[in-house]
Amino acid sequence: MSGTVRAASADRILARWRLRHRDAATDRAALPDPDRAAGSEGLPEIRHIVVLMMENHSFDNYLGTLGHGEGLTREADGGWGPANPGPDGAPIRPHHFATTRQASGDPTQSWHASHIQYADGRLDGFPRSVVETDPGGDPTTPMGFWTEEDLPFYASLARTFALADRWHCSLLGPTFPNRRFLISGTAHGLVDDALIATFDHPQTGTLFDLLDRHGISWANYHPVSGPGSLLGRSLRRAGHRTRRAVRLGLSSALPSMLKMGKSDFQFTVDLYPTGVLRELRHLRSTERFFRDAKDGTLPAVSIVDPDFQANSEENPQDIRDGEQYAASVIEAVMHGPGWPHSLLVWLYDEHGGYFDHVPPPAAVEPDDVQPRSLLAVSGRWRWLLRRLPAWRRAVMEDSGGGRYDRLGFRVPAVVVSPYARPGYVCSTVFDHTAVLKLIERKWNLPPLTRRDAAAADLLELVDLDAAPAFLDPPALAPPGRGRSSPG
Repeated sequence: MSGTVRAASADRILARWRLRHRDAATDRAALPDPDRAAGSEGLPEIRHIVVLMMENHSFDNYLGTLGHGEGLTREADGGWGPANPGPDGAPIRPHHFATTRQASGDPTQSWHASHIQYADGRLDGFPRSVVETDPGGDPTTPMGFWTEEDLPFYASLARTFALADRWHCSLLGPTFPNRRFLISGTAHGLVDDALIATFDHPQTGTLFDLLDRHGISWANYHPVSGPGSLLGRSLRRAGHRTRRAVRLGLSSALPSMLKMGKSDFQFTVDLYPTGVLRELRHLRSTERFFRDAKDGTLPAVSIVDPDFQANSEENPQDIRDGEQYAASVIEAVMHGPGWPHSLLVWLYDEHGGYFDHVPPPAAVEPDDVQPRSLLAVSGRWRWLLRRLPAWRRAVMEDSGGGRYDRLGFRVPAVVVSPYARPGYVCSTVFDHTAVLKLIERKWNLPPLTRRDAAAADLLELVDLDAAPAFLDPPALAPPGRGRSSPG
């Protein structure tokens, strides 16, 4: 037996163990096509699904002035609306940023800030969220936006392919819980970006568990400099997980553990501990992605990550860097031999604290796991935690209550495929679990949670019955140079 076959077999065994809590009869009844075996292929037109999830921008923040999909409104004086009240009660209107370089730490999309922004559906708490959760920040920043002049590639992408103008992030909160919905249909209790809180695994499993169980190929591509670096990072993560497992067991470890947050996050699969060997089997470099796309050897499912510290588009990064990276990924798929049978989803994990004027709708709660945070720690550990600076940050980010019964704010999302409906705007409500729904339909897999079971079908944005409109890849506008300084 070859090493590759042995590794794949080990993956299946681990997947079966992780999915042991699932009821087989219930899963069979929930298959998209009960007459086909789970894991069997459908939708022959699509062989490769690629997910490119960038970071931290709302629909209005990037596409609100495009005139394609529901964006911001023009006021009688030529300005943009609607406005939010500022700290002094004066209205702060949406305005064009003078630079493509973002402010540092402003705005914020924490659990608490997002609920302030939502304001029971009034959507008038964006400036107030800065005042209350980021003292010293500029309350006008959340109301800023960029235009087609700043992001010409994204504008061209949205106009050419199929745009979803009601794609909401999966909850009112930050990166980690929203990205968890992408890969597991649940945040599994997470409300913040603290790595200390991620030493868990949902009983219903993850997308990767389902794919491994049925021998469906997948990879998580992310920026690394080489195999040695990848191994080193994986081993360091094993050490991180060991420390997390202590679960606040050593007071001397508390400060360093509480500091482990988003800056330590490197790739999507790390949002649930999956084991070093499994990561090494499925983690691949960004350079490998471009090679696989060029050679037509992309796996069935690809998660492509940006460099979260350099070109993910989170503040304080220059949004031009992220657009250039995303353009290179999308162009590589479009011009590779696998393009005739590819479907790529370009989207954002959450809104980044930037304004959007469409109220997030109610949502199906994914499971019975309720939101939790470090604030729930009790007893002597709570007494100790309250004396650490990181505790004050947790209070600032995690307080305010709430459940997983409402989607978050809208984010940009486009389906890129030869079969995409040209210039189409779809106003069906989606969230990140729509990606799961598509994968489940393609390979006849059961839903992971109640959320993806109820998700809308992304096939609304493609036409698989007609000749592909984009069999010859269209020419898209090149990424912009932007404006890195006010002017």
